[in-house]
Amino acid sequence: MPSRPAPFSGRTFAAVLFDMDGTLVDSTAAVVRSWVAWAAEVGVDPYSLAGHHGVPARAIVEKFVPAERVDAAIARIEEIELGDTADLTVLPGAAEALDAVDGHGAIVTSCTAPLAAARLGATDLPRPQLVVTADDVTRGKPHPEPYLLAAERLGADPADCLVVEDAPSGLEAGRNAGCATLAVTTTTAAADLFADLVVGTLADVRFTVTGGRVAVAEVAT
Repeated sequence: MPSRPAPFSGRTFAAVLFDMDGTLVDSTAAVVRSWVAWAAEVGVDPYSLAGHHGVPARAIVEKFVPAERVDAAIARIEEIELGDTADLTVLPGAAEALDAVDGHGAIVTSCTAPLAAARLGATDLPRPQLVVTADDVTRGKPHPEPYLLAAERLGADPADCLVVEDAPSGLEAGRNAGCATLAVTTTTAAADLFADLVVGTLADVRFTVTGGRVAVAEVAT
């Protein structure tokens, strides 16, 4: 039986749009600590927060506190998260991927701008010129706006971009934006990730730029 062709064989992209938490950075422990602490303060069952990975903080908070308390709650959870960057780690292949795409990449995160800066600073990851955060959009993932905005700011057609994600909500945003999708199984089981290509980590793929276009290939094991 002939082998299945690689999903991106013969295809290149104008830009690669990377999610941050869970894709480039392992921040799970810090995120859990922060949200559990916030939940205890406001009387929310912390177990009810499960299943919100990759969703902007405001969209989460709006489910658990009255409208008049949302802004204060957002400020408080950000304060807690900004104070907890102790054990963030760079995920395998993340630094190499950002280096490889260079001016053809962006980070698109559900974090606010201050939190994204704090987490990137704590890990010393290469920072691309463009970082799109929750502060730049009115509708976060799984809405396509964050990825559409990143493509627009890079001057690229969304259909000519590759989204790299670890969360179902982020992949949904990428698909709805019209982008190709690459998923890593760092936080979610492969069976729950709907993407053009699913790999373990970014160490399992290699990005190369030729003639201003980005190619991606699985690394042979």
